[in-house]
Amino acid sequence: MQSTSRRSFLLAGSAALASSTLADATVFAAPRATPAPPPDEVLKLMLAGNYRFATGASTHPRRTPADFKPLAAGQSPVACIVACADSRVTPEILFDLGIGELFVVRVAGNYVDGAGPSVKGSVEYAVAELGVSLIMILGHSQCGAIKAAIQHLHDNDALPGAINDLVNAIKPAVTASEHLPGDQLENAIRANVRRGVDRLNGLGPVVAPAVASGKIKVVGAVYDLGTGKIAMI
Repeated sequence: MQSTSRRSFLLAGSAALASSTLADATVFAAPRATPAPPPDEVLKLMLAGNYRFATGASTHPRRTPADFKPLAAGQSPVACIVACADSRVTPEILFDLGIGELFVVRVAGNYVDGAGPSVKGSVEYAVAELGVSLIMILGHSQCGAIKAAIQHLHDNDALPGAINDLVNAIKPAVTASEHLPGDQLENAIRANVRRGVDRLNGLGPVVAPAVASGKIKVVGAVYDLGTGKIAMI
């Protein structure tokens, strides 16, 4: 996971982001020589890609063997995504992006607090070594890990193996949202994402200073399995 330079990342406003220009593999094929674009521009890029995906206009960029070769010696992604391990949630597909653009950390329930050094350290690596400018906590509808946390919140039963530890780490999000109006599962999914954003915003010594300086931004979103759309929260 060694970082290398990459040519300037071409961004030309929201209209261009939604156009086929960014689908051209030449935009991303070569190493970047400049820092990642500002976080708001990266987010626009990602949301434009999700719009293409959700409307059936995906371009499936940078996924051929030829696209892998320029990145064989290193990587310089523009965003880090903490996503659920759910087989239906694949960020590169949901955002219609290709090889080398996203540094993805996946764990069932996309939780951060209590996830240990493997998740937090991966995010810190993305910031300190790879130079990403955006971190996204990405939840999704009908999350099985959140469902399990809701089901076992007030039960004294123990789930097998480390599944019990995973569910226990998610339970605080369920507790924080259980008295809110509306659908309990949807509320808990959003609360879990917000907890992740808050945790990373205050995570020293790498992430929090970068957030405070404006170098990076941490955002939260939820993916709807039924519509294919990403909603920011």
